[in-house]
Amino acid sequence: MFIEGHLYGRKMKMFAERPSNIYEMFVNSTQKYPEKEALIKDGIRLNYRDLKKQVDTVAENFLRKNVQKGDRIALLLGNELEFVLTALACAKIGAIFVPLNTKLTARELIFMLKDSGAKILITDHRLVQPLEDWIINNPSLQFCYLIDDEKPEKNMYSFKHELLKEVDNGFHDYIPPQETEALYIMYTSGTTGRPKGAVGSHINAIHSCLNYKYVFNTDHHVRTLIAVPLFHVTGLIGQLFHVLLVGGTTILMERYRTEPFIKLIHDESITFLFNVPTIYVMIMSHPLFHSYSYDFVQIVAYGGAPMSKETISELKIYFPNATMHNAYGATETTSPTTIMPKRYPEEKTSSVGLPVPVAELKIVKEDGTECGPAEIGELYIKGPMVIKEYWNNQKANLTSFTEDGYWKSGDIAYIDQDGFVYIMDRKKDVINRGGEKIYSVEIENILYAHPKILEAAVVGVKDTLFGEEVKAYVVKFPGEELTEEEVIDFARKHLSEFKVPKQVEFITELPRNPGGKILKNKLIELSLQQRGNHS
Repeated sequence: MFIEGHLYGRKMKMFAERPSNIYEMFVNSTQKYPEKEALIKDGIRLNYRDLKKQVDTVAENFLRKNVQKGDRIALLLGNELEFVLTALACAKIGAIFVPLNTKLTARELIFMLKDSGAKILITDHRLVQPLEDWIINNPSLQFCYLIDDEKPEKNMYSFKHELLKEVDNGFHDYIPPQETEALYIMYTSGTTGRPKGAVGSHINAIHSCLNYKYVFNTDHHVRTLIAVPLFHVTGLIGQLFHVLLVGGTTILMERYRTEPFIKLIHDESITFLFNVPTIYVMIMSHPLFHSYSYDFVQIVAYGGAPMSKETISELKIYFPNATMHNAYGATETTSPTTIMPKRYPEEKTSSVGLPVPVAELKIVKEDGTECGPAEIGELYIKGPMVIKEYWNNQKANLTSFTEDGYWKSGDIAYIDQDGFVYIMDRKKDVINRGGEKIYSVEIENILYAHPKILEAAVVGVKDTLFGEEVKAYVVKFPGEELTEEEVIDFARKHLSEFKVPKQVEFITELPRNPGGKILKNKLIELSLQQRGNHS
């Protein structure tokens, strides 16, 4: 099953049997299950044979537009069929797709378009409006295709009429991409500095898909509902590509909405759910959720934030036949690094699981030496799912990877004697209170256990006496009454005094990136603004 190999000069464990690229992976499933539903979106239902036909048409039209291997094609789209068609067409001809966050400002998007050197942009009429002037005056962007406008103006074209146009006189020759070549550039949702373009290769994505397949034990019967963005690795790799690998069925939601999400789980007999914890809390709090039974759901996966033991227990009641899997990963690890196994002791509930089959992990102290079991340090990750490099960013490449091939995650963690991994905090978010290091996850896990708290995030704020002090931002369940004193008293029952939040602020929602991770820098900025207003 495994072999020892070298990838990008790094020695590592790899899967012995694997497709040579993502398009070949897709074709393998098409050959096995041509009549099986592959993709469903808003009443459109494509089987594998018809999906391949459309992918091949888009790929051929790219070739006719002189798209070369290595050219970048940017995608500024929600979870649309055209996103999937373009990504797979790029995978066929060796072009590199660049998924862009639809929530970014025009300035941020223009930086990514320029940095990646995108030759083509695919978007829709609404999302393109802030970029129109730049597109018109930027000669390096040769084509802009709109998915929802049959008669685009200026130098914009129709995706339907240009890229889905039937090919009637044969196909161009092309050289399929090798597994080590780039598949996509995905810009990290970094909270400081310029975004970094993580270059994901075919071999990275294939190993992640295989990791999911073997840990979750998925096959062609799997049906998944994607409500997280496809421009993030969870939606793209953990769901779409993973399910294409095994020949399953994917249902797309353009964006998450609670009631339609619940209906789709029931109506489409979804067997595999993968979301941030908040989505599970929201659906279980909705009256419609309790109108159905969910004994057909087999896998409930989550990540990106802590989930309380109470929420997990509740999920087990409503999804009685499903296994529960916490998962941890990053853009740079092409989604999964660790996944909770199907069975684990109750005391391991707060863990993010065991390393995926081809991952090598170690915990490193500040002096560079390796930690022992249960010692806290920075998590280093190696494996064929780890990216080779960042696009056009030599400084990050030199500082983010070790000579022996580990990626420095920036996450503070420990590994217990049984190999289970526990994430404590981002390295830059560790709170230093008078010399005492405080890890926010420990406090957040306690707060999540409060029956009136929907969400919580803990940050360090400036303090004249201790340098930093603990502050908690709390989102209450709708309709609940809760005071700052009640939250502090609850925390005091479970934590050492120096870890107890000294400030609690109630907000309506926590700021998140599209992958669901909490943006703590935004909370710190909020505290600084409030401090300034009160000074």
